[in-house]
Amino acid sequence: MLENFEFYLFLVFVISVLIMLAKKIKVAYPVLLVVAGLLISFIPGTPKIKIEPDLIFIIFLPPLLYEAAWSSSWKELWRWRRIIFSFAFVVVFFTALSVAIFANYFIPGFSLALGFLLGGIVSPPDAVSAGAILKFVKVPRRLSSILEGESLLNDASSLIILKFAMIAAATGQFVWLQAAGNFAWMCFGGIGIGILIAFIFMKMHKIFPTDSNIDILMTFIAPFAMYLAAEQLHASGVLAVVSGGLFLSYRSHDFLSSASRIRTLTVGESFCFLLNGTVFILIGLDLPEIVLGLGETNIYTAIGYGIAVTTVLIIVRIVAGYAAVITTIVMKNFINVGDPEPPGWKTPLIIGWTGMRGVVSLAAALSIPVTLTDGSPFPQRNMILFITFIVILSTLLIQGLTLPLLLKKFPLVDRDFTRSEKEIDQEILNNLAKVAIDKIHHDYADKIESLPALKDQLKKYENQVSSSEIIVNFREYRNIYIDIINEQRKWLIKKNRNELLLDEEIIRKHLRLLDLQEERLSIKL
Repeated sequence: MLENFEFYLFLVFVISVLIMLAKKIKVAYPVLLVVAGLLISFIPGTPKIKIEPDLIFIIFLPPLLYEAAWSSSWKELWRWRRIIFSFAFVVVFFTALSVAIFANYFIPGFSLALGFLLGGIVSPPDAVSAGAILKFVKVPRRLSSILEGESLLNDASSLIILKFAMIAAATGQFVWLQAAGNFAWMCFGGIGIGILIAFIFMKMHKIFPTDSNIDILMTFIAPFAMYLAAEQLHASGVLAVVSGGLFLSYRSHDFLSSASRIRTLTVGESFCFLLNGTVFILIGLDLPEIVLGLGETNIYTAIGYGIAVTTVLIIVRIVAGYAAVITTIVMKNFINVGDPEPPGWKTPLIIGWTGMRGVVSLAAALSIPVTLTDGSPFPQRNMILFITFIVILSTLLIQGLTLPLLLKKFPLVDRDFTRSEKEIDQEILNNLAKVAIDKIHHDYADKIESLPALKDQLKKYENQVSSSEIIVNFREYRNIYIDIINEQRKWLIKKNRNELLLDEEIIRKHLRLLDLQEERLSIKL
């Protein structure tokens, strides 16, 4: 690995530049990174990159899923639980079945079991791809919650299908009763193991005298512990990480200090940012290795199969979106649903068009063994791998590039959050000020006159409540405030350089306070 260190350092630089470029031209960065990986792979002298499945499943997947779970809203996940679970499990199964039937009939040499194997690999939309692309388009909160929730869970269902399909393809046998029992254990066992380990980590945070650095390290260890423990017990490591991450995120204010929460979030986002970029550029870089595996197979025929499978995936997902709408309309007569009003025809279309595939599918294809237990080659392995790559590339390019245009052509109305962000911000700030005023007068009334700082703070709260003014031109106000902060920062730095006997830690503390003030402005309160 050390002999290619310069190349890996170059890749990090390329990732950073391309993500900045993606923001500049308003294109989802996974698209640019995959294309860049493809182009770099054709440069003479480029080291051959071979993605190891274990590297993806153990190194990349747990922290990425954990970070996604921490940023998800448990409230929104629970509200849309029925459609999320239906897409994450039922739709994934029917997608795999559709691909299996298509492959069995139209791709030479594919049995139904091999078709299911291919279907299990390409059926789940990728959590990383969906999250990255949704950051570049504006969609209603309910839609983003559904897509994020689905992408958190569908990897588990697809990997379960993959496991059983691989056994059937290798042995020619499939025991339904045993498969049902294993499926139940993988799902419920994975969830239980994840929550149990999350509970243990939470207790460790509470019992032992941790600080911000220790909290960050434990946060890094937690997803790997959940994933590996579940996999060792033959349960779903994906569900363990997701359930454990949701549990700790929901309880984070019970065991983490404010400093730990800020630093953990910042470090975690930076780490996952690098992992995300690396994952997508590796997909492109792996192309020569994948093409080499085709051998004498006509590459244009293989590309045609890949595009055809992609078409099946898109059609099935769009049909599933409209089927979910019809099911909701029917079921609202019998049970309470998240939204009794029909979502219209636009929402299912957008949901159907957000099925970008990613590195989990590629890693799943690579995990297929090269040979069977008797030493013979695993049937159609290279073709499955190449089709998977074409599916990933085409969904990222076609759907990833056209989704913003589709949303512009068919804009969606957010029926849940109709009030402006400024109005909600002002209401929350006013209520927080009222809570503070009541607390001061109830518990510290005798301290108001003796503590000038407390009296000044009380006046600030009272002014906040009495003034319901909303800053109309926030951008201009923010720029002025940042200019003031920059001037204060220059003064601190100058003072630190000119006074040799001044404790630099004190200066650094005030510089951090100024940084927090500037960061607070980016929240647009």
